[in-house]
Amino acid sequence: QVQLVESGGGLVQAGGSLRLSCAASRSISTIGPMGWYRQAPGKQRELVAVIMRGDRTNYADSVKGRFTISRDNAKNTMYLQMNSLKPEDTAVYYCAAAHMERNTISIVDYWGQGTQVTVSS
Repeated sequence: QVQLVESGGGLVQAGGSLRLSCAASRSISTIGPMGWYRQAPGKQRELVAVIMRGDRTNYADSVKGRFTISRDNAKNTMYLQMNSLKPEDTAVYYCAAAHMERNTISIVDYWGQGTQVTVSS
């Protein structure tokens, strides 16, 4: 079992930056793919960014060039650096992780509780 705890959300003006953190309760080197999802009011939850074992990354088209996903194995923490934020980035952001044997984050085995990001225009 893995507990994931997000932090770093908040209110920021358009064009600003935030860094989200996701702390895992055990070594993330024993966890498979990890990623960030978000859910805006009235919309479905969507995958924003994923980091695979070997640190391969992938991003939704809407955030490419603005968001960067990374992880620090020594700190058991995953990050999402969000730059050039837009009002349409406003959502609850969720940390997600999958079992080591999976090669996709489309099937999520562990969720964080979510952190609110609000971007004002």
